[in-house]
Amino acid sequence: MRSFSAFIFLLIVFFINASAQEFIPSRNQKIVAKTTDAVVIALPVAALTGVLVQKDWKGLIQGVETAAATTATTLILKYSIKEMRPDYSNTHSFPSGHSSISFATAAFLQRRYGWGVGAPAYALSCYVAWGRVFAKKHHVWDVCAGAVIGAACAYIFTTPFARKHNLQVSPLADNTHIGAYLSFDF
Repeated sequence: MRSFSAFIFLLIVFFINASAQEFIPSRNQKIVAKTTDAVVIALPVAALTGVLVQKDWKGLIQGVETAAATTATTLILKYSIKEMRPDYSNTHSFPSGHSSISFATAAFLQRRYGWGVGAPAYALSCYVAWGRVFAKKHHVWDVCAGAVIGAACAYIFTTPFARKHNLQVSPLADNTHIGAYLSFDF
């Protein structure tokens, strides 16, 4: 009876390992994985560029604090929980680093500069989260946890630029022109 149990155990282990080695991503999964890799780099680079162009030094410090807290939290959880990825490539599935970074950037931009900048960043972050699940790099709960970690870190470390600088935006119009008036203290 023991040898039969051992045989069943070995058979199960074989099928688990065989399925892990047989995962071959589709062409679309490969494309989505590559684009999520690109977006997760481009989004923070674009945010950093905007902060530097604005010479928003306080925002730069808050962005660095957000990035550091997000990265540290994500890595500590990844290496302590060790959840297997859906594609069986490694045990660093929970939480999604791509999601935590992209949502930290989006939340930073939204909190610091408003929804005009934050909404497109959140849209890109949602694409990253969806793409990581579609490409079989993460489970849904991995990307949800990453999104919460990133957004929470941004909300903890980021103060609104508009409130600090008394930002005011007003529409202007006359019979022939339409525009906007923008003022802020610096």
